[in-house]
Amino acid sequence: MGVWMAGQSNAAPVIIKRKKIIQSGGHHGGAWKVAYADFVTAMMAFFMLMWLLNATTEKQRKGIADYFNPTIPVNRISGGGNGSFGGESIFSEQTLTKNGTGASNVHPTAESQARGDSGTVEGHGIAEAQTIAAVEQALAGRSGESMTMERLMRHVVTRVTDEGLVIEVFDLPDVPLFGENSAEPAGATRKIAALLAEILMLTENQLAVDGHVRTYPITVKDNPSWDLSAARAQSMRALLEAAGVPTERIARISGHANRKPATADPAAVRNNRLEIILLRRDR
Repeated sequence: MGVWMAGQSNAAPVIIKRKKIIQSGGHHGGAWKVAYADFVTAMMAFFMLMWLLNATTEKQRKGIADYFNPTIPVNRISGGGNGSFGGESIFSEQTLTKNGTGASNVHPTAESQARGDSGTVEGHGIAEAQTIAAVEQALAGRSGESMTMERLMRHVVTRVTDEGLVIEVFDLPDVPLFGENSAEPAGATRKIAALLAEILMLTENQLAVDGHVRTYPITVKDNPSWDLSAARAQSMRALLEAAGVPTERIARISGHANRKPATADPAAVRNNRLEIILLRRDR
C-alpha cells in the first residue's frame, strides 16, 4: 500500500488545456458590392436614355412616352356627372341639346359632339387630340388598301408638334413630286393631294402649307430655292382646293427654301418636301 502510494506520487501531473473558440460573425466587407451594383445599374439606365434620345425620332419618342402614361379615360371637364367620362354615355349623341356646346348635326364631328362642356381650355385640348388621332388613323388605314396606295404612302410621314399635325410629303430618289426645278406637280403628287383633301375634310381646322427644297450647288448662277419652295407650296394649295378643301381653311402658305433640311445631307432629294399642317385651334 505504501509502495503504491509512492508510485503514484512519482507520476507526471496531468495538464488539461481548454481552448476558447470564438465564433466569427461572418465577412462584413461586402456592402460596397451592393452600392457598386446600384451605381452600375444607374449608369446603364443613363446611357440607354441618352442612346434612345439620339436614335429615335420625335414621333417614336412620343410613342414611348405614351406607353408609360396612364391609359385610364379620365375627363377633366365637368359634364354633370362624377364618373370617368364626365357624365357622357354611349347615347350622348342621341340626346337633345340642352345647354353647353352640345351637338345638333346628324353626324357631329369631334368638335361639335354632345359633350355638355362649356368651352374650356381643357375641352379644346381633348378635342384637338381626338382630331389629330382621327386624321393619323385615317392615313394609316389607307396604306394597306392596295399596291397603288402603298406606293403613294411611301411619300408620306406624319408627326405631331406644338403647332399641330404635320403631314410631310417628300421626294423619293426614283419618284419626284414635281418636275425638275419646276412647280409642275407629277401624277403621284396629284393623287396624294386628292387623298389628303379627302382625309382633311374630316376636320374643320385651318391648314398651313410649307414648301422646302434641297440645297443647290454653289456654282448655280441663279439659286431658285426661295421662289421654287414657295411656288411648290402654292401648287399644293391649288391641288387641295381643287379636291374640295375650302379656301377659307388655308391660313398660311410659306416657302422656306433650303433653310430647314430634313437630313444630314442638305443636298439630298429627301429635302424636297411639302408640309401640310393641320393647325391646332387652341393655339
